[in-house]
Amino acid sequence: MKVEDKIKELLEEMRPMLQADGGDIEFVSYDESGVVKVKLTGTCYGCPYAQYTIKMGVERYIKEKIPEVKEVETV
Repeated sequence: MKVEDKIKELLEEMRPMLQADGGDIEFVSYDESGVVKVKLTGTCYGCPYAQYTIKMGVERYIKEKIPEVKEVETV
């Protein structure tokens, strides 16, 4: 399975938690330097805690499962 497919699978696992708060997350891209780009939507977009959610939630979880991932950024 490609790294990109693994990332998408993990985002699907996290999606219900974000949707429970009225938000959502979309996969945008992954590059060979290990950077994943995602887009937050709904109430997550513009939320003051969005960066915390990305770094302490999404990034931490993905990096734990996929060592090739170095960082998760929002676009």
